[in-house]
Amino acid sequence: MDHPEDLRYTKDHEWVRVEGSRVRIGVTDYAQGALGDVVFVQIPVSGSAVEAGAPISEVESTKSVSEIYAPVSGSVVEVNADLGETPERLNDDPYGDGWICAIEINDPSQIDQLLDAAGYRSLIEE
Repeated sequence: MDHPEDLRYTKDHEWVRVEGSRVRIGVTDYAQGALGDVVFVQIPVSGSAVEAGAPISEVESTKSVSEIYAPVSGSVVEVNADLGETPERLNDDPYGDGWICAIEINDPSQIDQLLDAAGYRSLIEE
């Protein structure tokens, strides 16, 4: 299972790539595997304000429906509209073309509260 070292992670199985004053987020390889075949992704609304820990998206698979939570507070500045037509990208390329949205961060110190790759591996091995 892949857990890139340059990303941060949440306990809810989202990954976070820091890109200056914003972050790009998606679901981890572990999460997409647990979900099974993704058939629908609710895309967040660009420009909407989000709070850390609040739901911002929903992913529907052949097994279940799961909420995606904002890892940080801020504003959605970019969305991956392609997921509307090709939700399977979440399964095929979770850390690449399967990203969900980008958030302009209100408080960069929130990044420090996220797990690093080693911490995330420990979480899923428990």
